[in-house]
Amino acid sequence: MDSNKTQQLQGLLGALPPLVASRLAKAIEIDRLNEGQLLPHELILDGLRPVLRRGQSYDRAATPLRLFCRPFEDLLSMTPRMQKQKGRIARSSIMPVWNWVSQTLAPDAAASFSIGVKTSVLSGRHDETMSPAVQFWTVAAQAILSALDSERGRKAARTVLETDLVIEDAREMAVLLSVGSDILDLQSKIPKPLPSLTEDFVWKLREIYDRLAGSVPEAAPYVAVVAMQRLERPWEALKLPMNVTRQSQDTLISSTDMGLVGEILFGDIEYYTSMIRATRAQHFDADELVGHLTNFTTLSTGMVKAIEMRRNGKWGQRLLGDRAAVAEVMDGFMERAVKEVSAALPTVKSGSYAGGPRTPDLAHHTDPDKSDRAVTYARLVSGCRHFAAAASFGASNKEASDEIGSMLKSYTEDLLKELRSATGDRRLNAEAYFHLTVEMAALIFSQEEADLLRRRGRAAMPAAA
Repeated sequence: MDSNKTQQLQGLLGALPPLVASRLAKAIEIDRLNEGQLLPHELILDGLRPVLRRGQSYDRAATPLRLFCRPFEDLLSMTPRMQKQKGRIARSSIMPVWNWVSQTLAPDAAASFSIGVKTSVLSGRHDETMSPAVQFWTVAAQAILSALDSERGRKAARTVLETDLVIEDAREMAVLLSVGSDILDLQSKIPKPLPSLTEDFVWKLREIYDRLAGSVPEAAPYVAVVAMQRLERPWEALKLPMNVTRQSQDTLISSTDMGLVGEILFGDIEYYTSMIRATRAQHFDADELVGHLTNFTTLSTGMVKAIEMRRNGKWGQRLLGDRAAVAEVMDGFMERAVKEVSAALPTVKSGSYAGGPRTPDLAHHTDPDKSDRAVTYARLVSGCRHFAAAASFGASNKEASDEIGSMLKSYTEDLLKELRSATGDRRLNAEAYFHLTVEMAALIFSQEEADLLRRRGRAAMPAAA
C-alpha cells in the first residue's frame, strides 16, 4: 500500500469512536490468530492504537502477547525516560523481552502456550485461556530470572535486549510474572477505574500483600503499585503503606520498601515539572502547558492530602523544590503574558501635539505573529486560573488576569467608538483588532462577555455605513 493510501487509512481509523475501534481491533486480532492473509493486520492496529489509548478499557482479544503482559500491564508506561524507575515498565520493552523469551529462553513452552491460547480463542472457549497463561508465567519468570542471575547471563541478555533499561524492565516483568495468580486476584478485586480506595478495598489489598510478603517478599510492594494504576486518584494507594507500616508521616514511609508508590508519584510530579521548565516562552502550546500544570497540581495536591508531608522530610523537601521551580517558571510566563497582549494591541497618544490619552493605533493591520502569541498567553492565563494558587503562582496569575482584563476593556471600548466613525483602511484595521480583543475576552472573561461584545460591534458597524 502506497504512503498516501496508508495515511488515508490511518486518518479514517483514527477518527473512529473508541467502542467501534475496540471491536474492530478485536476482530483484526482474531483474524491474525487465525492466520488470515487478506488484511494488513499491523497497519490497521497501528491506526487504531491512538484511539484505543484514549478510550475506555473495552474487551480485546486474548492474544498470547496480551496474556503474557497481564501480570505487569498496570506498570506499563509510555513516558519518556533516561533511567529505569522501579514500578514503571516501558511499553517499548515488551516486544524485545517477548521475543527473547519465546525464541531463546523458553521456545517450547512459548509455542505450547501460544497454541493453547489460539485454540481456546478461535473455538470460543475464552474462559480457558488463563490456565495455559498461568503455567507459562511461571516458566517465563524462572527463565528470565535464571538468565539474569549471572554476569555471563546478563552479558548474553544485553546482546539480545541491547540496553540495560530493557534488561531491568525484563527483570521487573519476571517478578510480576512469578506472582501472576496473585496479580489476577488483585485485578479482580480492584476494578478499573476505581473512584475511591475505601477501607474495604484497603483490607483486600492488605490480604494479598501479607500473602506475598510471606512467599515472595520482593513482589509484595508491587501490590500498592498495581492498585495505584487502577485508581482514579492514584495517590490513594498510599493508604496501603500507611496500613502496613501504621505510619502516616512521609519521613517514615519513604524509608521503607512500601515507599515505592510515593517514589513513582514523585517521578510523575518531577516529569511534569521538567516539561513545564522546558517550555519556551516564545513558542509553546498553551493547552499542552496547561495539561502539564493540571497534572502537576493534581498529583502534588493529592500527595499532600493523602499523607502527612513534613517540610524537613525527604518527600516534603522534594515537593517544596518542585513547587518552587514551577512557580518561578509560571511567574515569568504571567509577567510576559501582559507584555505580549500589550504588544498585540498597539496604542498612540491622541490629541493636539499627542498630549492626550492613549488610543488604539489603527495605522497598521494586526500583526499575525503578535496576535497569535497574545491569544496563546491569554489562553494560558485563563487555563491555569483555577489551580494557580495550588501551584504557588496564584498572585502572579491574578495580577496578569486583572491587567489583561483591564487592558481589553479599555481597548475594546475605544475600538467600538472607532467602528462608528472610521472609514477605509482605518475601518478595516479597527475591525481586525476588534475581532482579536473579542477572542481574548472570551478567554479572560467568558464566552457570554465575548458574545455581548460581538453584538455591540455589529450594532456599531452599520452606523458608519
